[in-house]
Amino acid sequence: MGSIIGTMGCSSSIADRTSENVIRSAVLIQNWYRFRMAQLEMRRRYSLSIFQSIEYADEQDQLQLSNFFTFMLDHCTPTDADNRTQNGVERFQKFSGQRKLDTAFPVSEIFANPKVSHVVEEGLSLTEFEKKIDVPDSYYGPRLSFPLTINDANALLHAFKSEQLLHARYVLQLLYETRRVLKEMPNITRISTSYSKEITVCGDLHGNLDDLLLIFYKNGLPSEQNPYVFNGDFVDRGKNSMEILIILFAFLLIYPNNLHLNRGNHEDYIMNLRYGFTKEVSRKYKDHGDQILCLLQDVFSWLPLATIINNKVLILHGGISDTTDLDFLNALERNKVKSLLQPPKSVRLRQDQVKESIPTTRPSEKIASQNLARKTQHISSSGSTRPSGSNLSSDPSEKEWKQILDILWSDPRSQRGCTPNKSRGGGCYFGPDVTAKLFKKYNLKMLIRSHEFKPEGYDISHNGKVITIFSASNYYEEGSNRGAYIKLNPELIPRFVQYQVSEHTQRQNLHNRVGTIESSALKSLREQIYAYKPELTSAFAQYDLNGTGRISVHDWAAAMESVLQLGLPWRMLRSQLVQLTPDGEVDFMSCFYDLKISQPVKEVQPALVETLCRYRKDLELIFNIIDKDHSGLISLEEFRHTWKLFTSHLGIDVTDETLGKLVLSIDYNKDGYIDFSEFLEAFHVVHRLERKANS
Repeated sequence: MGSIIGTMGCSSSIADRTSENVIRSAVLIQNWYRFRMAQLEMRRRYSLSIFQSIEYADEQDQLQLSNFFTFMLDHCTPTDADNRTQNGVERFQKFSGQRKLDTAFPVSEIFANPKVSHVVEEGLSLTEFEKKIDVPDSYYGPRLSFPLTINDANALLHAFKSEQLLHARYVLQLLYETRRVLKEMPNITRISTSYSKEITVCGDLHGNLDDLLLIFYKNGLPSEQNPYVFNGDFVDRGKNSMEILIILFAFLLIYPNNLHLNRGNHEDYIMNLRYGFTKEVSRKYKDHGDQILCLLQDVFSWLPLATIINNKVLILHGGISDTTDLDFLNALERNKVKSLLQPPKSVRLRQDQVKESIPTTRPSEKIASQNLARKTQHISSSGSTRPSGSNLSSDPSEKEWKQILDILWSDPRSQRGCTPNKSRGGGCYFGPDVTAKLFKKYNLKMLIRSHEFKPEGYDISHNGKVITIFSASNYYEEGSNRGAYIKLNPELIPRFVQYQVSEHTQRQNLHNRVGTIESSALKSLREQIYAYKPELTSAFAQYDLNGTGRISVHDWAAAMESVLQLGLPWRMLRSQLVQLTPDGEVDFMSCFYDLKISQPVKEVQPALVETLCRYRKDLELIFNIIDKDHSGLISLEEFRHTWKLFTSHLGIDVTDETLGKLVLSIDYNKDGYIDFSEFLEAFHVVHRLERKANS
């Protein structure tokens, strides 16, 4: 009996130890899993932070370019071609405060578009388009007849799912009718939930047609019983901006009281030149692209600025400022503002006065001056008066421009107050006190805005009073984020619906998805680093007093931020970007080791090659304007003289000999023209490891 009891006691002890080991193992596995998930989440977050910082830096570059671009629009119009060629260039030199150019160039001719004014004229009948534009029998896409019906909208949806194009005649007719309807709408649309159970609010789509189709699949098509508000940024970045506009405008014509559109900061023809929509239209509609773009410029300017639901919920694209005046916004002539990147002359003159007063000898000083110029842009645009003699009826007042700029470009922040939006270079950051002040003044309950990437498709801030909704899934990279839309019931309680369009992501595990996002983000960051190689090298040298090629991690991080100003966790990213020496210092030149220009131009000095690499997007915007026939070819003289204007504007010293070598080196077939796509391809950063993998 005693032995049996002893045996039982021994078994019990073994069982207890086994149970303890199982529990201990389970705890270890759980802790490991949590640590692993935390690591993945950290990698995902810093990857998205890289994408967003580079996106905002690019927007700053776009705003910096606007002075140059606006000068060309102001002083180089087709009507000036006969008498302003020489003195136009001289005025630019005075305007920009840069060195005198030794050659004149008829830049006035670059804006000489085909004769498309008849498309913009009021009072045309839709039959005029039928007379001017023939639809061949070989066209098998939708054939629209006006007024549109739901059958027409369904035909468009079916055609676009099959990747068909709508014929240019119907596009122009649709845009013409859309403008007619938009002109009858107020600046701020007021709607009510009393006639329907819920209203759906969608954010940025950015040319992602699959997101729009998925929204309609999950939530139903727009109708009298199913109203929608689309909160701007329908276009740019994605490949199907035109199809999204056609679908939304078609439903607007069918249900003008049930589908509502707000203007976003990308419904702007200058933004479209940089971020892809202009190129998309020109590619899809080669023969009538100019007419479509010309009419779209006018249509965008007539889009309403905001929507208010039940007098309680304000919906606008960006945000507000401490000077936002809804009554003023509702009364101004919104169609005066064709582009917010073309500010009133009084604002531009103040910006240039500041820019001219700042010396820009060293790279670090140049960066500081650019920051000060951006800051002054906000300061100078805060006034509400214009100089006498500049009150042309076609030009918006400074107050009108500033009010629209703030509601299309601003972002909320948790800090109190209203400060310049330095990340984007336009609009402001507004705090919860600014929100509360506006709500009290207008008896509001909620602000719904878009404009800002959110990993989950939405975000709630300012104690639940401000909601950000972002409807473009996979915005930076496949798997990078969900899209979302909001359902508002009659009690104005929001319900969020999330989704993600993907063909491949669902088959990947979380580790692979994060790895893909991280790899893409780091690739973009390395390209940004290489584009600023001269400035970074100079900044590193300021810490490397003995010329060892090594600096501390702290100094390396400080140098990176001082030049790139992306606000990134550089110490965390260090292991992905540079190599450490055995004694723990940074080999700072190692951040350039795996990068090179794709096709090195031996005859051209490296500094110019790097400059071309950095300003590829700016050059693409400018040359898209020069290339009036969309042939993709730029004459050598057009390139030479426009590049001179551009480098003069930037304060870059390029000799005639260097420029001549560059021009000759990129005329590959020696016919006097540059294939601009090949030119851009020649000046982009290649990652050596990827190049080996692809070879």
